[in-house]
Amino acid sequence: MTNETAQRPYRATYAVLCLAVGGYALLQSLVIPVLPTIQAGLHTTQNTVTWVLTAYLLSAAIFTPIMGRLGDMYGKERLLVLTLVALTVGSLLAAVASSITLMIVARVIQGVGGGVLPLAFGLIRDEFPKEKIVGAIGVVAALAAAGAGIGIALAGPIVDALDYHWLFWIPMIVMALGTIAAHFAIPESEVRTPGTLSWPGIILLSLWLVALILAISEAPSWGWGSARVIGLIVAGIVIAVLWVVVEARSEHPLIDMHMMRIPAVWTTNLVALLLGVGMYAVFAFLPEFLQTKRSAGYGFGLSITKSGLILLPASIFMFILGMMSGPLARRFGSKSVLITGLIVGIGNFAILTFAHAAQWEILLAMVIEGVGFGLAFSSMSALIVVAVPPEQTGVASGMNANIRTIGGSVGAAVMSSIVTSGVRAGGVPKESGYTHGFGLLTVAAIAAMIAAFFVPGRLRPPASITDTTAPHAELGMVAAGTLAGDEPE
Repeated sequence: MTNETAQRPYRATYAVLCLAVGGYALLQSLVIPVLPTIQAGLHTTQNTVTWVLTAYLLSAAIFTPIMGRLGDMYGKERLLVLTLVALTVGSLLAAVASSITLMIVARVIQGVGGGVLPLAFGLIRDEFPKEKIVGAIGVVAALAAAGAGIGIALAGPIVDALDYHWLFWIPMIVMALGTIAAHFAIPESEVRTPGTLSWPGIILLSLWLVALILAISEAPSWGWGSARVIGLIVAGIVIAVLWVVVEARSEHPLIDMHMMRIPAVWTTNLVALLLGVGMYAVFAFLPEFLQTKRSAGYGFGLSITKSGLILLPASIFMFILGMMSGPLARRFGSKSVLITGLIVGIGNFAILTFAHAAQWEILLAMVIEGVGFGLAFSSMSALIVVAVPPEQTGVASGMNANIRTIGGSVGAAVMSSIVTSGVRAGGVPKESGYTHGFGLLTVAAIAAMIAAFFVPGRLRPPASITDTTAPHAELGMVAAGTLAGDEPE
């Protein structure tokens, strides 16, 4: 960061970045409580309407590294504006969609918005004073996580007062204003990373993600033992291995596999993957569980608004604890905060699995989820910042969020598979489907907690930091001491 850059006003940039990230997070979840309403309005099936969520997450998983790489090459402010344009156009198409096909296409376009995460992290790295970088990235990460739950709470009042189309009209207006604000308020970053897009990497990444998610999503109708499902899973694994090989050998990889092999990076990303499985699956299917009529033998027959309010504590506590994770990390170290958050988070899934007969039990589970996930998400972002060279902060932080999204895509698809595998007459899932699904999410949460123990305990500035990046090196030393639990000098 040059002296000229350090002197630029950054608060307007921060406000616009929070708006962009918040809008992207809201669009992830606004549709979740109203999937049954969209299903009826577009005359489709329960399994098909799930793609309104899955297509968005899958598209975001693919476009996040692409937009981040383009931002490094051509300018982060320019690509942020294009990303917000995609969110605006996608919202417009979704608002006027009269068929499930157009709705899914619109959600794919909205998924380009996943690029706001690496672009935001990169702009923070390039434009903010060095003492503000770690805290700003933590807040943006917490906002991205909490926003997903806030969208669920907002969906009900919007649908009750208007209709489900306004779940897209309102974001379209907000994103259009955000696009204008980004263009005029955010200075273009002077930092560029020369190179080209790795088209083999892009194609292979898209293929293995689509193959895997399609197999999991369609398994209930095709059969888990069918040749199509097994073939897609095998193809997805083979293509994923090929993708890793191609990216590792590429001169300008879409995702730097050498960076991904850093112990603190790959372990933290593994935690993000497993945590994403649980978080998105809960947000995707708990509202439907709460809205199920009591005549089914479970559920509470709640309205969209009331079911959203029960999930709201998760977002509130997620954001509050995310803001508190910095001071806690200074005192106890980020690894300790991460492990504590994951241990707490297991309680959420255990309650949903074994005790979901009363509304207060669900409410308690949401409070526990907010506390646990709030600690975990922000500490993961801080761990990544310290683990990589400063010039890779944006892409590494973006990839951690992206891997969480990939986990969410898989988790939502698997949960859909389990819940819809046993459906009663009338299309209502059996309670056992939810119980088994929540049980699987408990296993994923336990696996995430175990993976967190393998995160290196004490992180120091990477050896690649040299005198040419002295201001960033100072940041790295301060953050390293902070995250390890030491007081910075």
